[in-house]
Amino acid sequence: MKKHNFSAGPCILPQEVFQEASQAILDFNNSGLSILEISHRSKDFVDVMDEARNLALELLGLEGLGYKAVFLQGGASTQFLMTAYNLLQTKAGYLNTGTWSDKAIKEAKLFGEVIEVASSKDVNYKYIPKGFMLPEGLDYLHLTSNNTIFGTQIKNFPEVDCPLICDMSSDIFSRKLDFSKFDMIYAGAQKNMGPAGTTLVIIREEILGKVTRAIPSMLDYKTHISKGSMFNTPSVYAVYVSMLTMRWLKNLGGITAIEEVNDRKAALLYSEIELNPLFKGYAAKEDRSSMNATFSLTDGDLKETFDAMWKEAGINGLNGHRSVGGYRASMYNALSLESVGTLVDVMSELERKA
Repeated sequence: MKKHNFSAGPCILPQEVFQEASQAILDFNNSGLSILEISHRSKDFVDVMDEARNLALELLGLEGLGYKAVFLQGGASTQFLMTAYNLLQTKAGYLNTGTWSDKAIKEAKLFGEVIEVASSKDVNYKYIPKGFMLPEGLDYLHLTSNNTIFGTQIKNFPEVDCPLICDMSSDIFSRKLDFSKFDMIYAGAQKNMGPAGTTLVIIREEILGKVTRAIPSMLDYKTHISKGSMFNTPSVYAVYVSMLTMRWLKNLGGITAIEEVNDRKAALLYSEIELNPLFKGYAAKEDRSSMNATFSLTDGDLKETFDAMWKEAGINGLNGHRSVGGYRASMYNALSLESVGTLVDVMSELERKA
């Protein structure tokens, strides 16, 4: 049977996307060729790339505002490096809210002074720091909007007088924001957009070209913008499936429509965590992520029983990250309310049995 996929990434994608993408593996656009074998310079794929880049800007409401969208490789981890390479001249600020922002800080320190403006590392990232002061003269402030491992999410973004950079790998396209507040957004595809292998970067062009260092061609955003994401062979299939997913989202009604569904899913699961005495949440309530719910059993002796029950119900990918333990339910855009309901039913059944 089809599983209820709560995996954190690579993760669930829409069934309609799977169907169209699987057909393209056999025959793409009635060309007699597979999407896996066509030239990335062919008109068929150039059209895919153009649509993918345009859809990204359209969905985020950034068309005509001086932004460019590019699809790169190397995951968000390479963006930790590229961000600093392209933008850090003197000093930059970083909000440390989890493993990935911690890794981004490590890479940025290779290029200049890094100021950790606030951190929740001392309590294993259970909350999002607030009310922090920013030093003057920052080249940029870097945030991670959603922390997949710990289940926290920034709800209110700070007003800043420097470029605002955000890693949105695990919640891009999931909720309404004023995306024009951000000068650069990046996101690995494999959490809420497509398969692993490509990374979306959206950047306001005017912030580029300010550093004095020489930047290698492959690590220079201006290179990839000027070549339309075709400077080197792109991840053809990953870009194609990402395009299909964005097309699916647009047809649903865009971010406004999917946010309503995501809010219902999160409310259903967090309500069960609150009301069921056998479970407790990990993240601070005010900072709970709508994408990744982290929780654990209040009685460890029930673990074997609970694990058997959710697996029997066809649930997949519920184990928590090793640095947190317990359980993590990732509720990305393509996960249905029905799947969340199945998990909640299992949790309620455990309470009845206990």
